[in-house]
Amino acid sequence: MIVTDRWSDSKLPAPLLKQILEKREFLRHSLDAESLALIGEDAYQSPDDHVLEDAIVALALGKNVLLKGPTGSGKTRLAETLSYLFGYPLHSVNCSVDLDAEGLIGFKTLEVLQGQSQVKFVDGPIVKAMTRGHWLYIDEVNMAKPETLPLINGVLDHRRTITNPFTGEVIRAKEGFRVIAAVNIGYVGTVPMNEALKNRFVVVDVPYLAGDKLLQLLKERSHLSADDQLRRFVRLAAELQEQIRSGQLSDEAASVRALLDACDLAAYMAPLRAVRRAIADKLDDEREQALVNNLAETYFG
Repeated sequence: MIVTDRWSDSKLPAPLLKQILEKREFLRHSLDAESLALIGEDAYQSPDDHVLEDAIVALALGKNVLLKGPTGSGKTRLAETLSYLFGYPLHSVNCSVDLDAEGLIGFKTLEVLQGQSQVKFVDGPIVKAMTRGHWLYIDEVNMAKPETLPLINGVLDHRRTITNPFTGEVIRAKEGFRVIAAVNIGYVGTVPMNEALKNRFVVVDVPYLAGDKLLQLLKERSHLSADDQLRRFVRLAAELQEQIRSGQLSDEAASVRALLDACDLAAYMAPLRAVRRAIADKLDDEREQALVNNLAETYFG
């Protein structure tokens, strides 16, 4: 058994690490090509080692994990990295006000076999993950209608079961099944999670990346190579985060995705224009747009 990537300097207890790596090695040789393609990439940069380690421990112990943090803080990247580290395929659900039982569980359709029409049930992401012993990722879980998610309460507790409302079948999760969900607190269009749902998760806060770690990420992923400009973008990001904490800006103003976009554009255009296109103009409030542009002036004017 070879210990590679992030595991080489892991601070996890040895028995737990051994258990994870042995299972990962087994999955690597037992999954088919379709399942292997669902394993995430190791792309998350953690602002705090405890963020990743705590999520790993919770999942290794069979817990569901709720990633809580502002938009653009890397919650989806973290879920994909956890999938990569454990070696489990990740089935995804993107929540919205339109999400219904069919979007979660599946739907019936007509299929023609040998000239005969017959009803076939097409599994949704929850059923696929449960029946295959894979992982399920529910993104922006608090965007869903309050009446939708209680459908899966039984999936999230010790029962690990769900009754398919379309077929009447009781589905039991195979060993290995886990649920990771992500929530944007206070984001437009979200609703508070009900306590019954929240209590079925271990919560891991995912803060914005900052400082040297943010600089390293920008160096690795951005088209912009000028060190001085990258450092100015890092300082701008810190200023934007401070304005968010004081209530002057919306969370999306400090999105790492938007910052990467700005750096990429700045490799080919003036940084001030890049900030306006990638960050400021995404905001709905004109006052917030002006604040972002004014802050950018102090670093790139």
